[in-house]
Amino acid sequence: MKKGDVCIIDLSLGTGHEQYGKRPAVLISDTKTNIAIVVPITSNSEVLKFPHTLIITPDKQNKLDQKSIAMIFQLRAVDKTRIIKTIGKLSKNISDDLDKMIRKMLDL
Repeated sequence: MKKGDVCIIDLSLGTGHEQYGKRPAVLISDTKTNIAIVVPITSNSEVLKFPHTLIITPDKQNKLDQKSIAMIFQLRAVDKTRIIKTIGKLSKNISDDLDKMIRKMLDL
């Protein structure tokens, strides 16, 4: 697994406003442990009202099947057993934009 991979993950347990269910996510960091850092993805355009979101247009590289939104504000650590499979990879431009938004959100 590599940074920028688009994966299907199982977030079967969620509380409150956390994302849950099987969904795409972007791998941000493979920690070389049993934990990975991911940003969940949704096709629900309602999340665009929140800060720290990024639109991802489907293409042959990311293999998403519809316009999607990376929910950077939902950045989270997950056990690698939640990663079902890798389906694609973000383009360099989108990956760079995602990195910038993460740094801005975390005030780095």
